[in-house]
Amino acid sequence: MNAIQFVENDLSSNNNIPDFKAGDTIAVDYKIKEGNKERIQTFQGVVLQRRSSGNTETFTVRKMSGSVGVERIFACNSPFIEGIKVTKKGHVRRARIFYLRDLTGKSARIKEKIVVKK
Repeated sequence: MNAIQFVENDLSSNNNIPDFKAGDTIAVDYKIKEGNKERIQTFQGVVLQRRSSGNTETFTVRKMSGSVGVERIFACNSPFIEGIKVTKKGHVRRARIFYLRDLTGKSARIKEKIVVKK
């Protein structure tokens, strides 16, 4: 094991991240510091991609705020993430759905994957 992997394993925080992928709608609760106050804000949107692995893993979430698209990149091992909740599973055929940026209206919808629990 090289030195970089040793340090990454030592510093890794084991956040309980649910299983999600591109096309899923998630709600990310993260801490915001304003001066000496701290509060939790929810960012809910569609996952565009998951990138990298290990400690450097990130995911991009896009939401519509009015008629303006807002994207935010989150680090999976960030201490500011309080929790992640998967609200909808989406059915897409790609791992990175950047084409969603150019779509508006009905064409920007993602089909929902029906999950049958036994």
